[in-house]
Amino acid sequence: MAQWTSAVGAAQLARLLKSQQDRPAGPGTRRPPAYRALADGIRLLVLEGRVPVAARLPAERELALSFAVSRTTVAAAYEALRAEGFLESRRGAGSWTAVPAGNPLPARGLEPLPPEALGSMIDLGCAALPAPEPWLTRAVQGALEELPPYAHTHGDYPAGLPVLRAMIADRYTARGIPTMPEQIMVTTGAMGAIDAICHLFGGHGERIAVESPSYANILQLMREAGARLVPVAMAEGLTGWDLDRWRQVLREAAPRIAYVVADFHNPTGALADEDQRRRLVEAARSAGTVLVADETMTELWLDDDVEMPRPVCGFDPAGSTVITVGSASKAFWAGMRIGWVRAAPDVIRSLVAARAYADLGTPVLEQLAVNWLFSTGGWEQAVDLRRAQARENREALVGALRRELPDWEFAVPKGGLTLWVRAGGLSGSRIAEAGERVGVRVPSGPRFGVDGAFEGFVRLPFTVGGAVADEAATRLAAAAKIVRSGGTAGTEPPRTFVA
Repeated sequence: MAQWTSAVGAAQLARLLKSQQDRPAGPGTRRPPAYRALADGIRLLVLEGRVPVAARLPAERELALSFAVSRTTVAAAYEALRAEGFLESRRGAGSWTAVPAGNPLPARGLEPLPPEALGSMIDLGCAALPAPEPWLTRAVQGALEELPPYAHTHGDYPAGLPVLRAMIADRYTARGIPTMPEQIMVTTGAMGAIDAICHLFGGHGERIAVESPSYANILQLMREAGARLVPVAMAEGLTGWDLDRWRQVLREAAPRIAYVVADFHNPTGALADEDQRRRLVEAARSAGTVLVADETMTELWLDDDVEMPRPVCGFDPAGSTVITVGSASKAFWAGMRIGWVRAAPDVIRSLVAARAYADLGTPVLEQLAVNWLFSTGGWEQAVDLRRAQARENREALVGALRRELPDWEFAVPKGGLTLWVRAGGLSGSRIAEAGERVGVRVPSGPRFGVDGAFEGFVRLPFTVGGAVADEAATRLAAAAKIVRSGGTAGTEPPRTFVA
């Protein structure tokens, strides 16, 4: 019986591999033999989760034709992978990916490290900060005081607690976007919201237009829902969207959904201006595309001179085109898994009806905690603290990178939690792998693209500051040195680091 559970086609695998090898070599980088480069490329794809474990690989002849190398080269690469434990084969069943015994299965998203690993590993994979105390504790205490009446009910509120739905609606109204509670559904984080929207509108095989790059976990969620992703390149620098490209994609591909992050885009940090928002909504309306606007970063401006544009839904007064997603997880704390959807009442009713077959509802206590924050002014004070933390971390990280890695290129965003960095001509995937060896975890650029794009980038979050940011940059420089040397530079085990 075959041991593989999925398959990767020759053309797809060749695209992923060529994106690694087409990067210009950095100064002094050694080129490995062709078979070794092929084996290393497949191993990296498995380690990063971009090719699943137990995925059947193409036959040697088929991959050789797609990758334009000799069959002997592919055979030697497969043999090297088998020797290292990353490939298993059986006559008549083919070859499939594996991981060596004792290795953890690779994650396909950007999950945070377990707490026990944080002593020796600096985690730059998860763009999330610790809770802004004392506001988390106060919110939970306030929620406990409000809990008794709800404890006498069944506790299932598929649309969310009425009091929180009304509060969120009032907050949109205060921003100049008249909103009724019937236009709000509370979800289990922004991921829960987007998952529900994709299942309602997307369907298996439906096209979804996404920014390129875009948030890695959302891209993976859409892939696993069976969507066909249509990437749309961002404009240069931090200038937001390329509207000519968006109009072309919406007109020619006719995607059912388009997913965008207008406010401090993840990963680039770009902020779309009001004219871009207006024109994109108009283009989506003309194409019959549902525009999903992710507002999870909208309150995380870090510079005093930032003037926030109107929300994307502000350019859709009829409410027929834009669905807005918000969350407490980025602005407050990732452990507060409360998100929400703002949409037309009929869309909310459809989402709520579909929820009966998913998670039924969001935890009551956490909803009460967020409502306490909104109703007491605690939210504003907590977010002010969050901005101060992120601002300080941003300055520390930027200074450390410019000192340790002066050939790495980036533009400093005015808000958000992430820095999008071009890694000096080096492979982001290889930087990520070498980083694990020297004690810094960093996500590579291709996690944020489609079919291997952005191999020359890494994403760095504003989650560490001070001496930890200095140490992270030092370890990244060590990882870059390993990559330049072809992986032969000596490394010491990462030392335990205490901030």
